[in-house]
Amino acid sequence: MSDETCSLAEKECKPCQGGVPPLVGEELKKLQGELGNDWQVIDGNHLEKEYSFKNFAEALEFTNKVGALAEEIFHHPDIFLTWGKVKISIWTHKIDGLNEADFIFAAKADGLA
Repeated sequence: MSDETCSLAEKECKPCQGGVPPLVGEELKKLQGELGNDWQVIDGNHLEKEYSFKNFAEALEFTNKVGALAEEIFHHPDIFLTWGKVKISIWTHKIDGLNEADFIFAAKADGLA
């Protein structure tokens, strides 16, 4: 994990209350650059990453950790679990796009892997 991603992971993830525009342009690129670690911005709308594990049990353990984090900070990604893989998609539903909290959550998820 890069120092910049560590900085994102150390920030508090505050749920978006809506009423703000989603990130676009340079702001979006800047946060994507800080996050790194194979996260992709899909259609400027959501973050996505696939994690690989040795087996189903490890993938399930990671899924449970991400789920616990989601409940703790009330920011809920889509999680796809299959044998040896977990794919996470993150976006802020209230604004149908990305904000800083999505990148913070992504960095925190990386810390759980």
